[in-house]
Amino acid sequence: MTQHQLSSQPGPGTVLRVTPEIAGWSVLDFAVTILGPGQTVTVEAAGREVAVVPQAGSFTATVDGASYELGRSDVFAEMAPVLYLPPGSTVDLSSANGAEFATGGAPAEGRYPVRLFQPHEMKTEVRGGGGATRQVNHILAHPLPAERLILYEVYVPRGKWSGWPPHCHDGWEGSPYLEETYYFRFDPADGWGMHRNYRVDSEWNETFAVRDRDVVMVTQGYHSSAASPGSHMYFLNYLAGTPQNEDRAIPPFFQPEYRWIDGNWDKDAMTLPAVTPEPGEE
Repeated sequence: MTQHQLSSQPGPGTVLRVTPEIAGWSVLDFAVTILGPGQTVTVEAAGREVAVVPQAGSFTATVDGASYELGRSDVFAEMAPVLYLPPGSTVDLSSANGAEFATGGAPAEGRYPVRLFQPHEMKTEVRGGGGATRQVNHILAHPLPAERLILYEVYVPRGKWSGWPPHCHDGWEGSPYLEETYYFRFDPADGWGMHRNYRVDSEWNETFAVRDRDVVMVTQGYHSSAASPGSHMYFLNYLAGTPQNEDRAIPPFFQPEYRWIDGNWDKDAMTLPAVTPEPGEE
């Protein structure tokens, strides 16, 4: 794996971890944990707000004397609740039959209390069109409250793209500064996809072949992803940076050269056969 791509390790336990030191940034951390049957782990949110996102199985989160039930059968089957923890929280996560969940955090002051966000509170939308049709679930994005964290779940049908036109949020052209992780899943699980991070003001470029349970870190530049024709693609995004509270709604900057297709996905679409042989001379 390259510096900004990691693969999950066998569980149980923490099978994937991104820290600011690993990513080379300053704000965001991310991890995926697998609980074995009957296992309990403790997560401490010291000086950071943390969001817990179920991936598979059911588990109980106990914090400040209150218990919350979380879980789902599979990321491709249903949405899940998201547990928000303010800084200073200590949460025990336990599962009778085993479970998998993601956590991620960012520095915070403690403006918001513990809260379990339910799927009916989350905005869902189908974006794009043509070869870039995908579903985006705003599982912890404005107007849902948090100090820095922004979370999305994205579903990309096989053979389609996400993040088109490409966008950036690294301060370029006045965009907000946000660090971001992409955690990929595929259905069937032996599928794969592509992800690219790149700049237009330099030769900096990263292109990754991503497999099931890989994470990619977006440290800078424009970025976009594509699913191979053989598998549907899901990814979980954690973002955090300088925007706080209501400013989390500030949009990224989209690459101007490719914005012409937005809203006009069928323009100049190719039909096949594209070219045919000329009739032979007799």
